[in-house]
Amino acid sequence: MPNKRITHRRKHAYNTNRNRVRVVKTPGGRLTGHYILKRGKVPVCDETGEKLRGIKSYRPIERSRAKRRTKTVSRAYGGCKSANCVKDRIIRAFLREEQRIVKRVLKAQQKK
Repeated sequence: MPNKRITHRRKHAYNTNRNRVRVVKTPGGRLTGHYILKRGKVPVCDETGEKLRGIKSYRPIERSRAKRRTKTVSRAYGGCKSANCVKDRIIRAFLREEQRIVKRVLKAQQKK
């Protein structure tokens, strides 16, 4: 069994999250080191902070290169607000409009 040590890393010597190496055996029998990429985070809702469903997790550079369909959901505020948040906004806007109509009707009744 060959020794599973990599002699040197490409970056600095510190064992940081970004400087991790996986040992891979090549078809020629040599052991080489492959750098492990950091995992991306799933985007969260601006207001509630819950994870957005239907959106893949990317690192920032990967996200800029990705297709639009993987970054959004076909809904108003699809890529930045959760479904419950959008539903609450719609209900709030409807109630606000209803309240405005009631005020207008009451004002018209008082004039008579």
